[in-house]
Amino acid sequence: MKKFVALLLAAMMVLSVVAVASAEDMRVAMITDYGDITDQSFNQTTYEAAKAWCEANGVDFTYYKPAGDSTAERVAMVEKADDEGYNVLVMPGYAFGGTIAEVQGEYPEIKFVALDVSAGDLGEGVEVGSNVYCAVYQEELCGYMAGYAAVKLGYKHLGFLGGMAVPAVVRYGFGFVQGANAAAEELGIAGDVTVEYVYGNQFYGDADITAYMDNWYQTLGVEVVFACGGGIFTSAGEAAAKVEGAKVIGVDVDQAATIDGLYGEGLTVTSAMKGLAATVDTLLTGIKAGEWDNYGGKIDNLGLVGNEPAANYVQIAPSTQFSDTFTADDYAALVAKMFAGDVTVSAAIDAMPAVAITVNDLGTVK
Repeated sequence: MKKFVALLLAAMMVLSVVAVASAEDMRVAMITDYGDITDQSFNQTTYEAAKAWCEANGVDFTYYKPAGDSTAERVAMVEKADDEGYNVLVMPGYAFGGTIAEVQGEYPEIKFVALDVSAGDLGEGVEVGSNVYCAVYQEELCGYMAGYAAVKLGYKHLGFLGGMAVPAVVRYGFGFVQGANAAAEELGIAGDVTVEYVYGNQFYGDADITAYMDNWYQTLGVEVVFACGGGIFTSAGEAAAKVEGAKVIGVDVDQAATIDGLYGEGLTVTSAMKGLAATVDTLLTGIKAGEWDNYGGKIDNLGLVGNEPAANYVQIAPSTQFSDTFTADDYAALVAKMFAGDVTVSAAIDAMPAVAITVNDLGTVK
């Protein structure tokens, strides 16, 4: 009996050593989609979160930037990361769908953490491998919050400038319309609220889109534009800076410091945010703890997890310009109603939501 117990204890010690070694051998790399880690959006937020976690936990970390915007270039970065011994790869953005479909079977020893990558991004018939975790976000919820806040804060002529009409951007936009409508109906001003709605057909600003925004702000009298599509905020910000009182709403992360820093203090009313950093922290902590089985092979649709706004995976920014007409307490009350199901938001993207406010669907800028 004593011999059996001794053998059992020895086996347990071996397993313990293996578990510790596994955690110590964890090496994390982040790959940018095609932008840089200074994009003030998805790449930068993901990079900063992964780097901070690794520094705090004594884990090796690096990042890779593909040479171009193609699946082949992103696959090349996976190959390089593997060659250099990195076994946890964090990938932000839907552009990684094709990459994951191609590499998940070739590198079974690598754990892939994909942010904002849906089943549709992976491709028809592609299943998520056991070494892949995908997080998508309920953009319609934080889009709703931003639209609701804008109208409650007194804005009646709103604009939505989307990047490309991919599902995530459409959910943001349709949520924004629903939120603006709900606030307008509560205030009894639905007939006075208008949303101009357009896609730039790209994820960056340029002279053409800026001119389009100039027309919105200067001629149509648009008061605030939800710039929803990576770097496309530059066109909205540049145009808003020319008009007294004109405002911008940011996306994905709290963009107030970026937009205000470039175009003028107080320009950013709020930002509709995804919990990218929270997702990175949760997954890396779980991997280190040996809990990958709780995540691998899944696509999680992340949204509200409670009544506390800051704890949720979708929210509006702490920098929101709250006022007497829409306070932080009002926001918390809205979130509580949404979490309880008393306020519902459609995630459908097949058609513009039917609303009482006026929505001018203008297609694309170009």
